[in-house]
Amino acid sequence: MAFTRSTLILAILCFILAHELEINDGNQYIMVAAQHIDCRGKCKYRCSKASREKICSRACNSCCQRCSCVPPGTAGNKDICPCYATLTTHHGKLKCP
Repeated sequence: MAFTRSTLILAILCFILAHELEINDGNQYIMVAAQHIDCRGKCKYRCSKASREKICSRACNSCCQRCSCVPPGTAGNKDICPCYATLTTHHGKLKCP
C-alpha cells in the first residue's frame, strides 16, 4: 500500500513539474516573440515625410535594431521608447529620427 501512495505522489509531482516547465517555456517564447518587430516597415513609415528619407531610414533601422522599438507617427512621441530617444552619435547628437 505504501508503494502505491509514494508512486501516486511522485506521479503527481512529476505532472506538476512538467506543467510548470511548459508554462515557463511558453512565457519565454512569448517574450522573445514580443521583442522582434518589423523595423523596416516601422522605419519606412516613420521616415516617410523626412526630407532625407534614406538617411532617416538608415538611422531609424540602426536604432530599432538596438532598442526593438520605434515611436509611432512620423515625428515626436519619443517618450514611448526611452532607449530610442537617448541613443547618441559619437559627437553627442541624438541619433534616432
